[in-house]
Amino acid sequence: MKLAKPVFIALALLAVIGALAYALTEKPQAPVATFTTLQGQPIALDSLRGKVVLVNFWATSCPGCIKEMPGMIETYQQYKARGFEIVAVAMSYDPPNYVANFVRTRQLPFPVALDVNGAHARAFGDVQLTPTSFLIGKDGRILERTLGELDFSRLKAQLDKELS
Repeated sequence: MKLAKPVFIALALLAVIGALAYALTEKPQAPVATFTTLQGQPIALDSLRGKVVLVNFWATSCPGCIKEMPGMIETYQQYKARGFEIVAVAMSYDPPNYVANFVRTRQLPFPVALDVNGAHARAFGDVQLTPTSFLIGKDGRILERTLGELDFSRLKAQLDKELS
């Protein structure tokens, strides 16, 4: 009987550790969001289920954002046909005419949305620093959050895995 108590405690402790490990690895669901593109078209995040989506918060005044745009264009063009989508969300403080000029001069091929009142940044955990990107899986769960410039070789490896 003396042995049963320590075994029971050990099993209970293992169960708690297992539940904690599962909770920490469980990927959170992306927030419900409908972005409005520069052209006025709505894009509901839910409508992109079945695709891997990169939601990228950026600003025209952000050097890191500007630096990563060629890599985003190249990655988008490489993976779009396989089910990859990018939604670039301009921060609320970014003047819409600056965003429109940037999109036109850089010929961004993916949808660009304005976060006019900051609601999207708040929905994604109060994003304040740019660039901040969220990789969302086919099931609508956030696979990864990246603060700062994207590592494109790592992103492409993850896309190869998720889109295979």
